[in-house]
Amino acid sequence: MTSLLVIIVVVLLAVALWQLTKIFDLTQVGSSSDDSQVASDNDNNVQGYIMFGFLAFIYIFTIYGLLKWGNLALHTPASEHGILVDSLMNITWVLIFTVQVITQGLLYWFSFKNRGHKDRKALFFADSNKLEAIWSIIPSVVLACLILYGLYAWNNIMFVDKDEDVVEIELYAQQFKWTARYAGQDNVLGKANVRLIEGINTLGVDMSDPNAQDDIVVTELHIPKGKKVHFKMRSQDVLHSAYMPHFRAQMNCVPGMVTEFAFIPTYTTAEYRELPFMVEKVANINKLRAEKSTELVAKGGTALDPYTFDYLLLCNKICGASHYNMQMKVVVDTPEDYKKWLSEKTTLAQDIKAAKAAEKPAEGAAPTTDTTAKVIDTVKAVIDTVKATVAKVAIK
Repeated sequence: MTSLLVIIVVVLLAVALWQLTKIFDLTQVGSSSDDSQVASDNDNNVQGYIMFGFLAFIYIFTIYGLLKWGNLALHTPASEHGILVDSLMNITWVLIFTVQVITQGLLYWFSFKNRGHKDRKALFFADSNKLEAIWSIIPSVVLACLILYGLYAWNNIMFVDKDEDVVEIELYAQQFKWTARYAGQDNVLGKANVRLIEGINTLGVDMSDPNAQDDIVVTELHIPKGKKVHFKMRSQDVLHSAYMPHFRAQMNCVPGMVTEFAFIPTYTTAEYRELPFMVEKVANINKLRAEKSTELVAKGGTALDPYTFDYLLLCNKICGASHYNMQMKVVVDTPEDYKKWLSEKTTLAQDIKAAKAAEKPAEGAAPTTDTTAKVIDTVKAVIDTVKATVAKVAIK
């Protein structure tokens, strides 16, 4: 709201200044002035200095933005390949920033240096092979290096050896929630198809597949530190995107096909919470929440709960009205805690069997409809008896 008010004030000031210039022009009616609409040397000088002022604004605002909001960028990556991703990103933005500073400086300098003058004529030449070579070859070489480095990074990130010991997990996306399926003891995910979705089997797992008998379905994702996790991703309805920012991982979830991504976590949730930058960040967030809670309580509202950091799986595609709320908690455990947590979970086959057993009535118990009918008949008989007795008494 404050930003909106600032923008409105700036716009109104600009309108006011424009109106003042029009009023000033009206006051000059009848005076000797140059109204030829041709820029004079003074006009060109003024425009040149205004350009320098705008250049200074660009540089100052860029530096201010880095100092003001630079700390909001993601900090330490929580996966092995995250260092490579951050390195590629840092190289890219440093190159962009350097090129921007040089090109903007040259652009405004040449505009000022070659501003119009009544005794100067512009020099025209059709082409310059030297300039064409400079501004074509240099960007091509730089971009080629960036692309090659990017391909190297991508291949390293996406490569999963068939014989490598990995944890197989499926991430299932649907409006507007995530569900995870673990491969179980055999470390092989059972087949699945959306046409098989029925009852408690919300992922459409093919229960006739032997590999599906030990699959485990959960709504909170746990992964072990130091071991590669191979994610296979499906979508039930629309295009989603599995985004785990702290692990520098993102992959689209496309209806009708399976996509995949793999990484090795390097910090447990508890370890990441203890990193100095995260401790400072959480403290700052809780300070803001405490101030907001004071306002809410004063207005009769409910105070905000303290913030605790957790890894999150988010959807990075605008997939519908509740897209903002499509997230799942991700917990990185030590290998021992991960095994203990997984061992406490029941398989999907067990859950389906339990659900079917719960649907069957207990043996020896009469159906609910028959019992209700008998009670109703008994009540009717009592009522009829009472009515007959009352009628006899009345006749006598």
